[in-house]
Amino acid sequence: MLDYDVLVIGGGAAGFFAAVNTAKQNPGLRIGIFERGNTVLSKVKISGGGRCNVTHAEFVPNTLATHYPRGEKELKGPFHFFMTAETMDWFESRGIALKVEADGRVFPESDSSQTIIDCFLREVDHYGIDLKKNHAVRAVSQIKNGWKLATTQGDFSCCKLMIATGSNPKIWKMLENIGLDIVSAVPSLFTFNIIDDRLKDIPGVVAKNVFVEVLGTTLNSDGPLLVTHSGLSAPAILKLSAFGAIALANLNYEFEIRINFVQQHSADCLQTLLECKPNYSKKRLVNTPLYELPKRLWSKLLQAAEIPVHTSWADVSKAQLQALSNQLTAAVFQVHGKSTFKEEFVTAGGINLKEINFKTFESKRFKNLFFAGEILNIDGVTGGFNFQNAWTGAYLAAQELSKVQ
Repeated sequence: MLDYDVLVIGGGAAGFFAAVNTAKQNPGLRIGIFERGNTVLSKVKISGGGRCNVTHAEFVPNTLATHYPRGEKELKGPFHFFMTAETMDWFESRGIALKVEADGRVFPESDSSQTIIDCFLREVDHYGIDLKKNHAVRAVSQIKNGWKLATTQGDFSCCKLMIATGSNPKIWKMLENIGLDIVSAVPSLFTFNIIDDRLKDIPGVVAKNVFVEVLGTTLNSDGPLLVTHSGLSAPAILKLSAFGAIALANLNYEFEIRINFVQQHSADCLQTLLECKPNYSKKRLVNTPLYELPKRLWSKLLQAAEIPVHTSWADVSKAQLQALSNQLTAAVFQVHGKSTFKEEFVTAGGINLKEINFKTFESKRFKNLFFAGEILNIDGVTGGFNFQNAWTGAYLAAQELSKVQ
């Protein structure tokens, strides 16, 4: 007799969601979750600065899919069955009040990821799911009526197996050993390390709507830009790092970017500056930042344009304004390396998507073997999209996992 009907490897978001929804579909099943460490849901704990960004308020499947640099095509179908609205309903039906913030991110009203963790633990307890910690899986093998697992705590067997271990290189290697095609991992969602006088001593400054491009490539993005102690971050950079994950890795994270701080006004930037001369003639440039740019950033760009701090609009030359226009619309920065975005470490890479039936998230080659979450070569930009991938894949897999005779 098999030890479990359904066994889930990985005590994270996708693993718990798969186990709980499988149990809900078929409460009589013997279901287990094996976690290699002594804590579960650790990524849920730190998500969104400890608030847990559960999803993103985008309700059109095809539009939602565009937020995935890898997986856009494959997720369109699944999103028609389970996406944002279903995710929010799932949590709210279990007493978790949610809120949508101005940028579309969805959080529990408690502003605490523990609310989500406690919900999952209650569900696991309610359905009698066997949660085992410190059970690291060393090998999996297909047997006549299911799967056999070798773990640090002994051998176990199951009819159906779900693997939701995220970017775990040991598991990737183990799956490669049984014949699955694995796409090598590279980091995604990272910030840019830049040493430049224009960014010195102004961490925390935000430019609201910039356009950023990587020189020598077709990569570009737009959105808010944040100056950090080590360089640049915020959505404009994070989107670029996600969609350019492979290309930027190939450049060894040494490249140049060009930033347009005034993308809505770049065509007439110089003309606007020239028109300010009579309008602000007695004022100093340093005291009259334009385009809603933060004063500290404006001051840095004036320095880069070699406009002295005491210069008035009456005295500034056309050549100086041309130099300022260049800084505003086409400022070039040298990137030297990357840094992890907060505690969120996301990778591009994982199981080749050609291996997966996206109606059920089952392996095409191995019967009764399922996957969900970041173990697949799917990754989203920041804002709740990676969790939505986990919820969707786990939910659809659960519909099939629950069909045990």
